[in-house]
Amino acid sequence: MPPRWPRKPDRTDPAYRRLDDRMNFAVHVAIFLACNSGLWFVHNVKHATWSWIVWFTGIWAIVLLLHLIYIAAIADYSVESKTNG
Repeated sequence: MPPRWPRKPDRTDPAYRRLDDRMNFAVHVAIFLACNSGLWFVHNVKHATWSWIVWFTGIWAIVLLLHLIYIAAIADYSVESKTNG
C-alpha cells in the first residue's frame, strides 16, 4: 500500500521533501540491487571475464553511499532553508 500524505503534496513542505528524498533513495537502492545482482548472476553463470563489473558495482555503491550521506546528514529540511524567488 503506497504511503498517503494527509495534505496536498508540496515540495516546499519540509516533511514532504524528507519523505520524498527517502523514497527516491529506496528506489535507487532497489535499482542498484536489481541491476547488480543480475549482472553478477550472469557473470558467474557464464564464467565471464568481465573485469569492469567490479568497478561498475564499486562506483555505483559509492554513489549510493554518497546519496545516503546527503539525505541523512547534509540535507536541510528546515522551513528556513527554502529560498524566496
